[in-house]
Amino acid sequence: MERVPVISEIADVIDSRKGGDPKVSYVAKLFSKAPDAALKKVGEEATEVVMAAKDGDRDHLIYETADLWFHSMVVLSQAGIRPEEVLQELARREGTSGLVEKANRKES
Repeated sequence: MERVPVISEIADVIDSRKGGDPKVSYVAKLFSKAPDAALKKVGEEATEVVMAAKDGDRDHLIYETADLWFHSMVVLSQAGIRPEEVLQELARREGTSGLVEKANRKES
């Protein structure tokens, strides 16, 4: 099986594109039109994930989810947030019922 990059490695590449030439880097192009370009792509990709899941097309769902995760990582980078922080939040929630976690958000 081919090596899968660690999320921090992908984030490092995304971060390295800040200030890059938008003519040669897609990520630099998104950064040059921040925040709207990446935010728009997250919305588009989320819709495509829903459609792929609804269609039951496994390969297409994987493809579209990769796009969604990637563009979400660009949005996080724009906000100065590392994906590890999101993973830490998920770890914090581990063992907590989703119903309880959601109820706790309403109380805050």
